[in-house]
Amino acid sequence: MPKSLKDQVVFITGASSGFGADAARLFAKEGCMVVLAARRMDRLSALAEEIRLAGGQAFAVPLDVSEQAQIDEAIQTVLDTFGRIDILLNNAGVGRLDWLENLDPATNIDTAMDVNLRGVIQVTRAVLPSMLARRSGHILNMSSVAGLIAAPMYTVYAATKYGLHGFTDALRREVAPFGIHVSGIYPGPAPTEFGQQSGDNALKRNIKVPRWINMSSDYVARRTVDLARHPRRTLILPWWFRPLIGFDTLFPGPVDWFLKVAFVKRFHKV
Repeated sequence: MPKSLKDQVVFITGASSGFGADAARLFAKEGCMVVLAARRMDRLSALAEEIRLAGGQAFAVPLDVSEQAQIDEAIQTVLDTFGRIDILLNNAGVGRLDWLENLDPATNIDTAMDVNLRGVIQVTRAVLPSMLARRSGHILNMSSVAGLIAAPMYTVYAATKYGLHGFTDALRREVAPFGIHVSGIYPGPAPTEFGQQSGDNALKRNIKVPRWINMSSDYVARRTVDLARHPRRTLILPWWFRPLIGFDTLFPGPVDWFLKVAFVKRFHKV
């Protein structure tokens, strides 16, 4: 039986654009109280107003998930205001795709680790005690297929998403006996701000992702809301990434050879 989402309190990080913003609109349509969290309060305020004008409920809180004090303050504010968080969507993420030696240690490596992995862990840790007390809740972690298949130029980004994959699986097994669901979401290419801000290099300029491969942000958001209705361990989008992941696991040698010939030797000039 699908779970009703009406009157659920949904906390969404990275809610100012992309998957987070689209998911917020859809959760609001389901009758949820949507708590929007991100750094850009101007965008959050505009989105909250849009949701309210459409008949939904939304509340915006400023949050940089790389700052522990902001995490603690935001979660406490929500718990004080609404008494609970029923669904946590850890959606905030950043990344720059380039050869490792080109990445800036602070802005491209440390920030990615702080936002994509440490931030998810710390936000979840702050929310979890209230879920455990009520023996109820659902934690959805927005990862990436880069957390299942490691590609050239994705070294740091893949490291954070592989780490998030491990965190998600371990946490699921840790809290399942107490009525809490934990789900990992692994989307492939989709046109969002991430792609626009992930850097510019010869490989990105010359390798164009076919339109039929790209999913819409709205599609990912719809599948995310559906996952909240029908909790399960893993959601890989689109479905045909599953055999690719299986092939990479079973036959890493041919995959290494293909990536070396088709990408690294063509574009990595040292």
